[in-house]
Amino acid sequence: MKSALLALLIFWQAAGVAPKLSPDVRQYSRYERSIALPAGAGQTCAVIDAQMFPHAAPSLKDVRLYQNEQELPYAITLSEPVQVDSAAARILNLGTRGHSIVFDIEMTDRPYTDVDLDLAGQDYLATATVTGFDTLHSSTATQLGEFTLFDLTSQHLSHSTTLHLQESSFHYLHVVLTVTSAPGARDFTVTPAMVRGVTVPPSREAQSLYTIADQTTTIAQQGRQSVAEFSLRERVPVEQVSFVLAPGFKGNFSRDVHISDRQAGTPKSAAETIDGTILRIHLTQAGREIRQQQLSIPAILGANLQGPATVEVAVDNGDDIPLPIAAIRLEMRQRKLCFSAPTAQDVTLFYGDAGLDAPEYDYARLFSAVAHANSAQLGPEQSNPTYRPRPDTRPLTERYPDLLWIALLAVICVLAVVALHSARKVHR
Repeated sequence: MKSALLALLIFWQAAGVAPKLSPDVRQYSRYERSIALPAGAGQTCAVIDAQMFPHAAPSLKDVRLYQNEQELPYAITLSEPVQVDSAAARILNLGTRGHSIVFDIEMTDRPYTDVDLDLAGQDYLATATVTGFDTLHSSTATQLGEFTLFDLTSQHLSHSTTLHLQESSFHYLHVVLTVTSAPGARDFTVTPAMVRGVTVPPSREAQSLYTIADQTTTIAQQGRQSVAEFSLRERVPVEQVSFVLAPGFKGNFSRDVHISDRQAGTPKSAAETIDGTILRIHLTQAGREIRQQQLSIPAILGANLQGPATVEVAVDNGDDIPLPIAAIRLEMRQRKLCFSAPTAQDVTLFYGDAGLDAPEYDYARLFSAVAHANSAQLGPEQSNPTYRPRPDTRPLTERYPDLLWIALLAVICVLAVVALHSARKVHR
């Protein structure tokens, strides 16, 4: 009886011990891709495409690089602005000079390229002459250019109140703003109160780069809307929607866009919607040349993270002729796989092992991107010929939960027999 209990105890302890894994994880990766190294040594980076995300583990934690039998450490970089948020700037010395509004702007302590003016009113044309200087009331100033601002709301052509500068770092800007009514609009009184505020968005030099996640050239007309639908695969990130127009189209337009996404198989009522505007204005009014174009909309879609999603993009045409849209693209911020290979031989990328934990490399912790890294391209995705399923390393009690109850019942039965046997001895 004691030997039976001892054997059961040994079995119970052994059931909770997991076997150790093999250090070579390539055999458990379902997919592989070759990376042909360019000539020259040093840091090498390859752009990650959307094809990897549905087959790789979440956050690409199962990605491994090998050159021959040597595992190579790597770092994954994400293209993102250095300055994420726009910053408010302070208006100083707001007043008039002749028929113009004049004011100074105390700028933020970082480089900038665009300056957004918050101007009241509509249906106007304005010329902004901008100079930069580092000290208020300085006698030396740098001419930064003359810019056309406008609001053409009555013509359904939106507005633009942004000063598009070359990258600058002047501590102060001086603006002379000359405003007139747009052709066909009623006159309005120009006062300094028209200038309501100034914001400074991130520098254009710090803007994100994007990679196409999916695109379509099939645009259907549904009533007053041009509609495109995407079947987005699981875990493919989308952070921007862009529009490509027919090459010969030169018209001006401003159209509202609605982007909705929902889990595949769910009704449209469950969709999340993001609204935006695309526009293009190329014209000359009252002797002023106006040039503005915006063909992309920021759109971080959430329904496509861990499962397939349906994405619908609808352009409101109103009573106008539908835009000649050649393609609509879902784009993700550019992600790069960067590494340093000891030799010029090709590198193989492995992924597709959900049971693999994310690696911890000193290379990634200390990674610093160089200005002129070598560019490599991922080869086509292929099945790993040496793949085999990862062995189940869970304890027996987790793999076979019924075994726990069987063991408990066995112990109870053994204890019951022992108790019955002891009771008979006491009775005698």
